[in-house]
Amino acid sequence: MLYREAGQFKTSYAADMQVFPIRQDRIALWMLLAFVFIGVPVMSHFHIWPFGSEYLIRAILIPFLILSLAAIGLNILTGYCGQLSLGSGAFMAVGAYCAYKFGTGIEIMALKIPALPVLPSILLGGLMAAFVGILFGIPSLRIKGLYLAVATLAAQFFFDWVFARVKWFTNYTSSGSVNAPELNFFGWIVHSPIDRYLLCLMFVVAFAVIAKNLVRGNLGRQWMAIRDMDIAAELIGIRPLYAKLMAFAISSFIIGVAGALWAFVYLGSWEPLAFSIDRSFQILFMVIIGGLGSILGSFLGAAFILVLPILLDQVPHALGIPISVETVSLLVFIVTGALICWLLIVEPHGFARLWSTAKEKLRLWPYPY
Repeated sequence: MLYREAGQFKTSYAADMQVFPIRQDRIALWMLLAFVFIGVPVMSHFHIWPFGSEYLIRAILIPFLILSLAAIGLNILTGYCGQLSLGSGAFMAVGAYCAYKFGTGIEIMALKIPALPVLPSILLGGLMAAFVGILFGIPSLRIKGLYLAVATLAAQFFFDWVFARVKWFTNYTSSGSVNAPELNFFGWIVHSPIDRYLLCLMFVVAFAVIAKNLVRGNLGRQWMAIRDMDIAAELIGIRPLYAKLMAFAISSFIIGVAGALWAFVYLGSWEPLAFSIDRSFQILFMVIIGGLGSILGSFLGAAFILVLPILLDQVPHALGIPISVETVSLLVFIVTGALICWLLIVEPHGFARLWSTAKEKLRLWPYPY
């Protein structure tokens, strides 16, 4: 039976617990998926603006997807579980270098593991990052806040040193730089930019769906209870040991997979500086600006941090304003910083809350109150 309450139609508990309970959201999602999976490759094939350029796909869409995936992983830990982390770059590096070792073969004393296909290598790299995340997540049982951030920052510095100094991870090359093996996924040779884009897109969609269902389930509710008030959560029967370490493990696994994709699919060849502390801050800013505790916010934050500066950089040239490259770069930093300050003043919960508020007003229009 349908009835109207506060401008919304309610049906049943099962309908209300759907991932996207509003029909317009489901329609918009399917249209978006059809566009990114079919529309973008078709437009790229026929060189239709703006997706006819390989530069747009290779330099903007692919890193946007991978960093969005990393932001989803960090959002699980920081946004949903409330555990501040500055070690995302380290977990990405673990995923990248361990996937490289699995993909090229491992030899430890008498133990020899042959080279594995690319997909198992990437997933095993994510598992190794999850193991490292658990190790560095153990201090979260005793400390929190900025003290925990410092503990995860130690992971960043430690693995920066390890991958630059321990030559075993780079197959004994002295520079610390390595080249990714051929991307062969069950006979599909991923070579062209559009193939790399589709590969990243499949990973991102799969992990976004998994993350969305995780945070809506029992484990996600435990994370949010610990985030809101950890002592009260423990009093009602939630085990902090299990919930926090699971958050570190799942978050680090997703970030490790993103690191492997960043190395294998986007860079092709890399060195430890590709996963420096700047990368950790970049992903953290994506989560904060996009919206803590929001899967959608991870994508919005990645778009703001990665895509917006590129668009702003092209504005003076599009308007025909004669200005030097150095001045344009400076103006981009100024405008981006001003927009961040404006956003955090207007809506501290990020773009995800702005989008939710705007969507609610549109859904109740013309009676928004």
